[in-house]
Amino acid sequence: LRTATYFFIFLNLSLAVFEEPAVYPLPFLVTSLVEVLCLLVFFGRLMHFAKVTPRTVFWKDTKNICIMVAILLSLTDLAIYGVLRIYNMKSIRWSRIVRPLFLINFAESRQIRRAFRSIRNTLPEITYVFLLFMFSLLMFSLMALKLFGERNLQTAEGLPYFRNYLEIVFDLYVLVTTANSPDIMMPAFDFSSWYALFFIAFVIVNTYIFMSLFLAVVYNNYKKHLKVTSGAVNCD
Repeated sequence: LRTATYFFIFLNLSLAVFEEPAVYPLPFLVTSLVEVLCLLVFFGRLMHFAKVTPRTVFWKDTKNICIMVAILLSLTDLAIYGVLRIYNMKSIRWSRIVRPLFLINFAESRQIRRAFRSIRNTLPEITYVFLLFMFSLLMFSLMALKLFGERNLQTAEGLPYFRNYLEIVFDLYVLVTTANSPDIMMPAFDFSSWYALFFIAFVIVNTYIFMSLFLAVVYNNYKKHLKVTSGAVNCD
């Protein structure tokens, strides 16, 4: 039963590859039948839990409630999408986002729940570092607007360069990953080579300092919560 549960969870998650918009599209009837089969297996597995578990314990377990809600939402969305498809009306399979709930909430997925719980507990503790990073990004974006916004510079495509604050924030955010380096600084560099110092300072502060700090905080807090979760499981 455990192997079958893992197989159908994998099959249910893999449907995204074959559903529109898909990498390898299959007819809607095929994907919908496979999804219904997976949901029936999940429902049968849940009923098996209900048979071997006291009723009060079963209904107090939030994992079982999550699985029930996910099954209900998936069936409802599938029915609505099928009806709209018959009338040639465009729709979106919004229930795809609930499919990972099956992977997390079945009893066999204890290790995945531990990792997910550790990530969830880590998020509040990395908020302060993330806010500092965003403050630095916003300040550098404001500096870029003041430095380059009034110089009527243009990109290689002939578009305005660093004149809109929100676009500057996005461009510098991408620069943190160095994905648009050095293209993003070339219009300013062509105007004056001294402007390269601005981008060098930005990369040092945000890419090398803040990203290293962010990674260290995430790793240390995740490791701490993982040990706490592991200790709690061992005690149980």
